[in-house]
Amino acid sequence: MRIHGRNFPSNRALALSLTISFNGVSAALYTLIANAINPKDDTLYLFLNALVPLLASCLALIPIIRQRPLQLSTYTINQDPFIFIVLNVLAVITGLYLLLLNSLSSETLRARTLLLGALILLFLPLCLPGIVCDRNMGFRTNSSLVDLSDPELHTELIEKDQSNSLNIEPFSAINKEGLFEKVMEKGRLTMLGEEHPARLLVCRWDFWLYYVAYFCGGTIGLVYSNNLGQITQSLGYNSKISAVVTLYSSFSFFGRLFSAAPDFLLGKVNFARTGWLAVALVPTPIAFFLLAVSGSEVVLHASTAMIGLSSGFVFSAAVSITSELFGPNSAGINHNILITNIPIGSLLYGLLAALVYDSNVTSSVDKNVLQEAIVCMGRDCYMQTFICWGCISLLGLISSFLLFLRTRPAYDDHETNRN
Repeated sequence: MRIHGRNFPSNRALALSLTISFNGVSAALYTLIANAINPKDDTLYLFLNALVPLLASCLALIPIIRQRPLQLSTYTINQDPFIFIVLNVLAVITGLYLLLLNSLSSETLRARTLLLGALILLFLPLCLPGIVCDRNMGFRTNSSLVDLSDPELHTELIEKDQSNSLNIEPFSAINKEGLFEKVMEKGRLTMLGEEHPARLLVCRWDFWLYYVAYFCGGTIGLVYSNNLGQITQSLGYNSKISAVVTLYSSFSFFGRLFSAAPDFLLGKVNFARTGWLAVALVPTPIAFFLLAVSGSEVVLHASTAMIGLSSGFVFSAAVSITSELFGPNSAGINHNILITNIPIGSLLYGLLAALVYDSNVTSSVDKNVLQEAIVCMGRDCYMQTFICWGCISLLGLISSFLLFLRTRPAYDDHETNRN
């Protein structure tokens, strides 16, 4: 996050969403590479998971180490939004390419051709910074830059807000009637960007609403993806496992890209980023309840796409939300505290799914024994799990909506000050 903040001071959120979004296409890309090498060897997935991230990290480390200190001009920073628009368009094309053409990669020769096209699309964004640098070569200017994400500016805004607090009527004084209003106003954030050390963070109601929204929204979608192969198999679509996993991966990718929408619409649509989070969590409970009602292939594909889109948005937007609500300087530590819900949720939600799955093995009419492992077949294997997951994700949606209501005044004040 510090690298993004130093290189893209005015477009940190756009850089983060674009970087995180490409994590979503890894499953589709691995499937394509495996089919290009040997479509019948399932162990290739494990090999690719071990090798590809290592190679990619080593290659990315070289330019980072050799990077010289940057002196960003105002002109260069003003060009960043245009560059990010082009990069996002290329990313959408890449995602659609992998989503629509991955099903045609069952043959080795065809898979190799498609892999070559995918690699060209993935490496094409690397040429864009060079083109821009050549275009702007010789243009240098020294100008003062006012950056809303600058920690020093946040400190000045906080001091100014505190010094003027006696002259401004607080929002909590507008309406103190009713239990709901008192609960919504108690201890809420008054402004964005205020630094929160870990000790102060865990005492904030807004943080715990945010934690529950992530725990019951994004994390539950991640657990669904981890069980997706077994879910597809239990519903009788064993031959469709690879396609369903690719579908989730691709829509998770699009969800991560869509998390940049608040930044592209900045100044045109005044809507809090926590509001976008609440909207993004709406498809998750709907998808789980649809899976509980029907086990058809259409519902499986539609629900998987909805959950992938929703969870992908949460994973990408969470970094920017953490920075905005609890301060950019403490964003790294605070976000690590937030994502402690992922291992906890993976354990609890996975255990729930396993208990329901095992309890329906003995009652399943079509039970198979495959390599000494009993496989449950039928909708009952996950129906109770889907109902429980749907109720839990509904709780996450409610929590995100409450977070939006509590933080909306702070976002409105920030927008007013920015204008």
